[in-house]
Order: sequence, then structure tokens, then C-alpha cells
Amino acid sequence: MEVYACLHCDLLQEIPALAEGEVARCFRCGWLILQNRPRSFARPLALLLAAVILFALFQSFPLLTFKKAGLEQTAHVATGIRELARQGMMPLAALVAVTLVFVPALYLLSLIYVLVPASLNRKTPGMFFLFRWVRVLAPWQMVEIFLLGVLVSFTKVSAMARVEPGIALYALGMFLFVTAAATAALDPQEIWRLWSKRH
Repeated sequence: MEVYACLHCDLLQEIPALAEGEVARCFRCGWLILQNRPRSFARPLALLLAAVILFALFQSFPLLTFKKAGLEQTAHVATGIRELARQGMMPLAALVAVTLVFVPALYLLSLIYVLVPASLNRKTPGMFFLFRWVRVLAPWQMVEIFLLGVLVSFTKVSAMARVEPGIALYALGMFLFVTAAATAALDPQEIWRLWSKRH
């Protein structure tokens, strides 16, 4: 038996090994503590691979296209960051680059590095340390805030020029849903059970 703490009421309790498909709930409040889902790595891994493709589309294609008086201009993520830097707003440009490019990329790659060997019931160097820090990285993804900013800009600029959404904008919206679904489908206890088998 292993000892687990309920995340809802903090009660410590011993839980025996669960058969496939079984769940364990807190004796005091009924909160779900542990579940043994069959092949629980397959779904989050597939969703994360889809997220990588969407992330690449989001970074590569135009977000918006502006058309006015025969002139046309496209806006990409990279051009926005460069424009902020060109106007002397280097700290803001760096913050956008970190929260919109580097942190999401590191988050996706870290989870894939952990889940690929875990799905094969194998261990790779540093995977458990990396998985621990994935949760620290998660709040620094500001993709949803950026999407909100783009939508606000879209409504304001559309009064002055014709604005067409690009492939990247659709990819960004899908990226948010896919990463949220991957996080919800992943059972962290499965990773820690694999870690406990190492000893």
C-alpha cells in the first residue's frame, strides 16, 4: 500500500494497488485521489503531437491580413516581436517571445520527452526531473492572453481597414483546445508510478 494525500481536504490515507479501470476516492470528502486508466499515455501523447503541428502553423503563417486602398500587409508572430523591438520596447518584445514562443515550445517538447518513453514503459535520463518542472512552466504560457489581444485588435482595426484572419489565428485557437485536452487526459500519477518502479 502507498500513502496519498487528498488534494481537497489533505487527509493522508493508504491506498492499495488498483486494478485497471478502478478509482480511489477520499474516505472523508469523496475527492478523486487515484485512478488506474488503461493505456493513459496514448491519448495525451497523440494530442501533444497534434499541438506541435498546430504550434508550427501558428508560428509560420500569417495571423491577420490588413487590406486598405489597394495595399495589403500581413502580421506574423515574429514580425510583431521584431516591431516591438524596433520601437525600443525590448523588455516587452522579450516577454512576448518568451511567453508566446519559447515557453510553449519547451512545454510541448518536455512533455513529449517524458511521455514517449513512459508509453513504452521505459525511463530516460532526467525525465522525472523534467516532468516536475513542466508544472512550473505551464502558468508561463500566455497564448490565450495573446489570442484575446488579437481578437480585440481585430474588432478595433476592422473599422479602419479590411481585416482577414489567417491560418495562424485558426491554428492558435485549436492549439489552446488541444493542449487543454492533453493536460486533462494526462494522469500525473502514472508518471510517478513509473518513477517508483525505478527503485
